[in-house]
Amino acid sequence: MIKPTTFRVAGVQMEPKFAEVATNCSTMLIRVAAAATDNVRLVVFPECALTGYGFDSRDEARHCAEPVDGPTSQAMRNAIRKLDIFVIYGFLEADGDRLYNACVLVGPRGVVGSYRKVHLPHIGVDRWVDPGDRPFAVHDAGGVKVGMHICYDGSFPETGRVLSLLGADLLVLPTNWPTHSETAAEHMIATRALENTVYAMAVNRVGEERGFRYIGRSSIAAPDGQVIACAGAAREQVITAEIDPAKARQKRLIRVPGLHEIDRFADRRPGFYGPIVEPNGRE
Repeated sequence: MIKPTTFRVAGVQMEPKFAEVATNCSTMLIRVAAAATDNVRLVVFPECALTGYGFDSRDEARHCAEPVDGPTSQAMRNAIRKLDIFVIYGFLEADGDRLYNACVLVGPRGVVGSYRKVHLPHIGVDRWVDPGDRPFAVHDAGGVKVGMHICYDGSFPETGRVLSLLGADLLVLPTNWPTHSETAAEHMIATRALENTVYAMAVNRVGEERGFRYIGRSSIAAPDGQVIACAGAAREQVITAEIDPAKARQKRLIRVPGLHEIDRFADRRPGFYGPIVEPNGRE
């Protein structure tokens, strides 16, 4: 049997129930099962999809946290074991006394990889969690190389570039974009896809939570920067797209042979980029 060259992905724009972990887990399992019937191979949920985001203290947030290999990832693994599907969802990770805003990639055989949010804005649960402490990494999701980062991380183009240099075909950004993030939703994903010649997707939430309204507008962009799927601003919605990893791996773009050829990776000049990695006094 010849494996298909394209890979169908889905972003589930949902409204998590605040601090209702079991309810949110059940909702995600239902959405995953539905996606599997549509030949989807990777399902992505928003940042903190399992818990909600607007926690007012570290103690309050810890009550909803669990380890990477906790009950939700185990339930997800059991549900997708026979589906040949992969899932990424946002949650609060408990690791001893540490607490992280994290996301995890689960496959039919269990946890494939996880990520802890590196860049933390002063809003919601990010006021109380610990900064991510692991290097950026790329994980294989059944033939597609996925680079995970979360929400505010997308505002730092270095994040997407590093993940792309590590071999990502697809940049995945679970988000909780609230009001005033409309410009990011409009431009960020297409820009990250274009500048790195990769696929990129942002999966945002909707609804209101503790005084904040979330703006939806999840999207998926192709390596040329074209938006190939997008959601509205106010309702739960599932967006899907077919991605071709080979297109993300072909970095040299030949538009007119010998006259117009570009390669945004080979043409880089890292020796000039020193100021980007100069300490800023906050590490």
